[in-house]
Amino acid sequence: MQTPVEILSTLLEMLGFEFEIEPMRTISGDVLQIRTPDRELLIGYEGETLDDLQFLLNRLLQAQDPTSPKAHLDVEFYREERNAALLRQLKEYADLVRTTGKPFYLEPMKAYERRIVHNAFRDDPEITTSSPQGEAAVKRITLLRRG
Repeated sequence: MQTPVEILSTLLEMLGFEFEIEPMRTISGDVLQIRTPDRELLIGYEGETLDDLQFLLNRLLQAQDPTSPKAHLDVEFYREERNAALLRQLKEYADLVRTTGKPFYLEPMKAYERRIVHNAFRDDPEITTSSPQGEAAVKRITLLRRG
């Protein structure tokens, strides 16, 4: 049985990338951090190529062992930086909701980003989040004042 690093290495070699993979423990969990001179190409537009590569890796891992934990990928801390920027922006939006009392509608987000938003306000005594139900891959979240 191949490890996530071995499978990822094979995929990246087949795609023609020069790279190094470093398993890391971060705030968001265990991540396979990829270093490459082709950073932008591997990340893709708004992280789409990176998302696709992560999806493919996880499908291969699940095919090998259905109980295998999901692998999380990042390229030179792209996701960490993006998550930090999202959290900074959320703080500003939450301050607006606290000040005005009016709901704030976030732009459409993927499930991964929505999870970050919901977790950011899970224990907030003043702000709560609302997300529409359904199967859409990209949905909007609303920040609301509690009560």
